Amino acid sequence: MNEYMKENQKFWDEAVSLHARSKFYDLETFKKTKNSLLPVELKEVGEVKGKSMLHLQCHFGMDTLSWAKRGAKITGIDFSKEAIDFATHLAEELQLEARFIHSNTYDLPNVLDEKFDIVYMSYGVLCWLDDLKKLGKVIVHFLKPDSIFYMVENHPFLDMLEEENGKLAIRHSYFKSEPSKYVLDGTYATSEHPKNNVTYEWTHTMSEIVNSLVENGMKMEFLHEFPFLEFKFNSLFFQREDKYWEPIDPSVKVPLMFSIKAKKSGSLHDRVGSIFK
Repeated sequence: MNEYMKENQKFWDEAVSLHARSKFYDLETFKKTKNSLLPVELKEVGEVKGKSMLHLQCHFGMDTLSWAKRGAKITGIDFSKEAIDFATHLAEELQLEARFIHSNTYDLPNVLDEKFDIVYMSYGVLCWLDDLKKLGKVIVHFLKPDSIFYMVENHPFLDMLEEENGKLAIRHSYFKSEPSKYVLDGTYATSEHPKNNVTYEWTHTMSEIVNSLVENGMKMEFLHEFPFLEFKFNSLFFQREDKYWEPIDPSVKVPLMFSIKAKKSGSLHDRVGSIFK
């Protein structure tokens, strides 16, 4: 890992305990419902029972275990050992079958030797990765022929916005080449102050995100954009009955969240080989 990611790893190791006791994650409710998934990903991923699933950057495993409850044979990956240890214990406590592996996403091909029906990522993960082309290679590496990659994520447009005089305003560039440094008073989930409070985040354009898949041989099934979010961005948002957040001002219709589904097509060799098996 580079120095930026080493600093981020220190933060995420500490964030596990902060987030596990936060209202944002509401772990006690999750233990009762065993579900942290929202309508968009549930509808778009579809039936997972009996399918093998790889969850990249899973934090402490709530979404991973939610898919496990739905019958997925799932493996969660995270670069924070604290997160993986917590997720493993949580799975045991809830008696859900899921495997958790400690690894940097980029290093995973050196750690895990399997192929999956679905590779999955969700919400707030891309900003912690500096090289999306390399991510695309990792995704393709772990997919079986004719299997899918699915991601639901905050839209790059969101990084341009700030609250100004009671309105959403564009205050940041869409195009950035260097990571942004943040010194945190809290985290997105809690006001508790982390000791390891320096983080670095990367901004990626939509073209960079899509091309990281296409250039690695993936076929795009869809790209969907949504005018709402899975979290409260600021005081100008209200929460809907389906738990998503959207701007209070109904005239604000900008892309805030997106989802992608892409397919790894089997090679001619793979397809011919399967006929004679």
